Amino acid sequence: MRLVLAEDGDLLRAGVLALLAGYDDIDVVATATSLPELFAAVDAHGPDLVLTDIRMPPDFTDEGIRAASQLRRTHPEIGVVALTQYTDVEYALDLVREGSDGRGYLLKERVADVDELVSAIRVVAAGGSVIDQLVVDALVATSTRRSDSVLDRLTPRELEVLAMVARGMTNAAIAAELVVTDRAVEKHINSILSKLDLPADASVHRRVAATLVFLSEAGVGGLRQRR
Repeated sequence: MRLVLAEDGDLLRAGVLALLAGYDDIDVVATATSLPELFAAVDAHGPDLVLTDIRMPPDFTDEGIRAASQLRRTHPEIGVVALTQYTDVEYALDLVREGSDGRGYLLKERVADVDELVSAIRVVAAGGSVIDQLVVDALVATSTRRSDSVLDRLTPRELEVLAMVARGMTNAAIAAELVVTDRAVEKHINSILSKLDLPADASVHRRVAATLVFLSEAGVGGLRQRR
């Protein structure tokens, strides 16, 4: 896997490089410290994945999100994992607004657990989607659904199952948590997808769509908690 790392912090960039060097299937082909450098590195090296900070030069605002959006149009085959210090729901939604496939949103503290970071990189490079569990947990904890939310169509148990889907849990993990059968979980999920009027696409995409519905409907604004 060919990877471009975009991070303006010298210590974090060096740390990530050192950690990823221990994985034979990941080759960091270039680094960048700004949005223009990131685009130049992508054009020069054609990576499989970009691991990028969200805030970096020139403006220190949402460069990583803008990079993911532009790459969706110019290099749709490239996965993007965005790293942030903030449990910010708005950033997470902006990252996947044009499609969740090949996109990941992780807190920088995940770098300390290199296996978790690498797992996310591999999932996104393969076309999957990863949203940091702490982002979802923060949203669930501060849930303030609108009175006309589509989530009101769900039963309490279905809403509980959907929250677990949003956390990235498999059917088997949900079944173990709720002490029910896998078949019961499958029936709950099918009911959820039907009630949310999601298109009859591949099941994995419908699960991601359900997650995005949950994220967008279950909370307000962004949770900008500096970590």
